[in-house]
Amino acid sequence: MMNFFKRFKDLGIEGAQAKYYDKMTREHRISEMKRQAKEIAIYIKEGDYVLEIAPGAGYLSIELAKLGKYKIIGMDISKDLVEICTKNAKEAGVEIDFKQGNVSNIPFNENMFNLIICVLAFKNFKEPLKALNEMYRVLKPGGTALIMDLNKQATMKMTKKVAENMGLKGLKAYLAGAIQRSGAYSRKEFETFISETEFKDYEIRNSDMGFSIFLKKTQ
Repeated sequence: MMNFFKRFKDLGIEGAQAKYYDKMTREHRISEMKRQAKEIAIYIKEGDYVLEIAPGAGYLSIELAKLGKYKIIGMDISKDLVEICTKNAKEAGVEIDFKQGNVSNIPFNENMFNLIICVLAFKNFKEPLKALNEMYRVLKPGGTALIMDLNKQATMKMTKKVAENMGLKGLKAYLAGAIQRSGAYSRKEFETFISETEFKDYEIRNSDMGFSIFLKKTQ
């Protein structure tokens, strides 16, 4: 089970691990996805183009699609997760286009999306600066990239809670939380990354899982 959490940077979850991830998310995180979707929907209007990077099993995009008439695209490096996302969206009766791709080279034209979402995945990217630059490139002027992730300086209690939300208990939750935190970035590290991009307008807010980072592409 712990091998699931030892994700190598930019290496997608495939095969049995992808199916396990889908199962765990479906059983333990749907209420969390519903809450996050309502929070995110505040920043979107009808007809907007939304990109979710590393959508996992697709449930956040699915819950968001239920809330409004948005054009939602999900992109994941994992071929198997893209297939799972597509199946889950079809079962939910919503239209979402899931595609395979790497955040270091996003396969979309510039100035395409009003909002980009990335939840609990940024710490897994091999080239974080390239990832941010690619997000900037594909955002429309005035668009926002929202990154929600763990804080490297978060307490073990907080990271353990995140693991528990994924269905783990006791020592397994504690160890999984430690692994998740070990790959995360601190606020200062994020600010350093951002300073090396064209994002000049940003805000970092504390959240239950660590922090939420709002990056706006100026007009």
